[in-house]
Amino acid sequence: MYSKDQNHKRRLSYDRYVKYLFIASACLMALIIFSIIFFVGKQGLMTFSQVSPFEFFFTSKWNPMGHQFGALSFIVGSLLVTILAVLIGAPLGLLGALFMAKIAPNWLREIMRPATELYVAIPSIVYGYIGLTLLVPFLREVFHVKSGFGVLAAAVVLAVMILPTIISISEDAICSVPSMMEEASLALGATRWQTIFHVLVPAALPGILTAIILAMARAIGETMAVQMLIGNTPMVATTLFSSTSTLTSNIVVEMGNTPFGSVWGNSLFLMALVLLVISLGMILLIRRLGSRRYA
Repeated sequence: MYSKDQNHKRRLSYDRYVKYLFIASACLMALIIFSIIFFVGKQGLMTFSQVSPFEFFFTSKWNPMGHQFGALSFIVGSLLVTILAVLIGAPLGLLGALFMAKIAPNWLREIMRPATELYVAIPSIVYGYIGLTLLVPFLREVFHVKSGFGVLAAAVVLAVMILPTIISISEDAICSVPSMMEEASLALGATRWQTIFHVLVPAALPGILTAIILAMARAIGETMAVQMLIGNTPMVATTLFSSTSTLTSNIVVEMGNTPFGSVWGNSLFLMALVLLVISLGMILLIRRLGSRRYA
């Protein structure tokens, strides 16, 4: 009896220690994240001591040597490439998720799931190199433009890169819809396709929107593939084949040339802060959609 009591107390002690370990780990992660946000924000906001917020956010003249720090072209480029990538990738990803969840036979589904997940393991620079060697010459020849670099090339590659996120999360959302809803629709005389598009997709819409927002967060933070394809020109894009730049690509190109603490360096930190704010907004939107889904 005494031995059993000792074992019980020991297990309770282990549980308590593990609980403290989890709490300490969570606090450490929160401290690291807030430290990064504080450091990036502190350095970035120092830009406004010499550059006005209006100039930074609403002008596109970027010439650090001439003390011009207008980041509008980079912000517009990031949003434009991301939105275009989602417009291309979201319908394809949703159709792929529907096929895997409701149409594909079991043997094909078991092959496609791991194959889709393998896309995540491919480094982004590989996507960029393939786009550089295959997609850019293809766009140049088909559309008869001087250069295939620009918004469209970067958006197409980003659309391929976000497909695994959209497919996997959307498939889970579709499969989580209660089967009785599908059965009731079929029993009322609806066809298979009517059931899919008028019952399953609306019921799984919060999960599908979550997948799309996560894909947008993935796309807007992408660096290497975009940097290799977008042209890296500090100009606001006027066409799909215009060379422009994004927040991430400009940070990568210029961060090695800027002295720490200079206005140029602080402006790059401010660009990183803008990306953090956009990503945070997307995360909050995902949490809101998730709460609606399970309400």
